[in-house]
Amino acid sequence: MKFELENSVEVKDKIRSFRAAILPIGAVEAHGPHLPLGTDNLLATRLADKLAERTESFVLPPFSYGQVWSLRNFPGSINVSNEALIRLLADIGESLYQQGFRIFILLNGHLGNAVALKEAARMLYERVPELKVFYFFYPGTKEVTAQVREATAAHSTYMHADEIETSYMLYLADEYVDMTKAIDGAPQIPFEADFTPTPWEEMTSSAVLGDATLATREKGEAIIERSLEVMTEIVLRAKKGIMN
Repeated sequence: MKFELENSVEVKDKIRSFRAAILPIGAVEAHGPHLPLGTDNLLATRLADKLAERTESFVLPPFSYGQVWSLRNFPGSINVSNEALIRLLADIGESLYQQGFRIFILLNGHLGNAVALKEAARMLYERVPELKVFYFFYPGTKEVTAQVREATAAHSTYMHADEIETSYMLYLADEYVDMTKAIDGAPQIPFEADFTPTPWEEMTSSAVLGDATLATREKGEAIIERSLEVMTEIVLRAKKGIMN
């Protein structure tokens, strides 16, 4: 259910019934020639809707800006600091707790936000320890991703506008994908990139870290549905604990 479409007369009882709120968090950044700047927002929002249906949770209005330091110099990218993101998410979480929510799900569509989400969750643990905070970024998908992937991953940790993320989009938001413009990004990632700040223009001119031409809806469905299974199980277990 969309939280922003509720009214203040009826929402109080619904909060007491649902207890869980999902905040889709994305970013505005370059995603190559075949995907829009708001790819991470689309993925987070569509995924949040599916998770909400399975867990009877509210979906909050999305937070559409993220920490995109690595891609900040690409056309269209908008960067916010970790510090700003942490404080804003912590404030939202505390406000949700005061409204009666007891589960706060940070559903992340952009890996660059991971540090800020974890720190915001820790801050909320100190402020309102009764609020259970989860930060999700496609959990439980390592094995299925390895099974469906055709190309060798450009990096052991992150993917971007490549075979995998483009497959996510083909499953969740295919109307925004132009596969006629998909490319094989073939980035040149230096070994030291994992140990020192490295703007991505030093290793790619397209922001595509892999072969997007290999993306399919079926690959995206397999990975996304596995992630939904994992998240659903975690959230429902938490809701059961709160209700007991």
